[in-house]
Amino acid sequence: MYLFGASGHGKVIAEIAESNDLKIEGFIDTDLNKSSLLGYPVYHENPKYAVEFVIAIGNNEVRKKIVNEIESSIYLTLVHPSANMSNRSSLGDGTVVMAGATINVDVSVGQHCIVNTNACIDHDCVIEDFVHLSPNVALAGNVRVGEGTHIGIGACVIQGITIGKWVKIGAGAVIIKDIPDGCTVVGNPGRIIKN
Repeated sequence: MYLFGASGHGKVIAEIAESNDLKIEGFIDTDLNKSSLLGYPVYHENPKYAVEFVIAIGNNEVRKKIVNEIESSIYLTLVHPSANMSNRSSLGDGTVVMAGATINVDVSVGQHCIVNTNACIDHDCVIEDFVHLSPNVALAGNVRVGEGTHIGIGACVIQGITIGKWVKIGAGAVIIKDIPDGCTVVGNPGRIIKN
C-alpha cells in the first residue's frame, strides 16, 4: 500500500497501517524536497497501475481532488486497534479511524473521511464523504454531517442536528441548531460568522 501525503497526518496513518500489519511501499508527495518519511521512501509520481492507497492528507478539498484524479486505485479503510467501533456500523473506502475514537451502533461513515484521535460518534449518525472530525469531537445521536465538512478540535454537536456540506466548525464550538451548507461556525453556542 501507498500513503498519499508525506507529512504529519501521513505519519499517524502510517502507524495505523503498521499496527494492522500492512506493508507500506512508501509515500507519494508532490514536494520534491521530501525523499523519505519514517524510513519509507517518498515518490513524486503516481503509480501508473492500480495500487492500494490511503490518502493521508487532512484537507478535505485536497482529498476529494486526489480521488477524482486517481480513479483506478483501490482505497483501503484503516482503523486503529484501540478504536471502539460497533460491528453494526459501516465505514466507506479510504476512511481512517484514529486511536481512541468511538463509533457507536448504526453509524454510517462515508468514503475518505477522517475520524481523528478520541473523536466520538454516537448512535444513528450519518457522516457523508470527505468529512474530517478533528480530535475530541463529540457527536450525539442522530447527527447528520454533510460532505466535505470539517469539525474542529473539541467541538460538540447535540443530538438530532443536521450540518450541511462543506461547513467549517471552529475548535470548541457547541452546535445546538442546524447549520446550512458552506458556513463557518464558531463559539458556544455556535454562531455563523461566514456564509
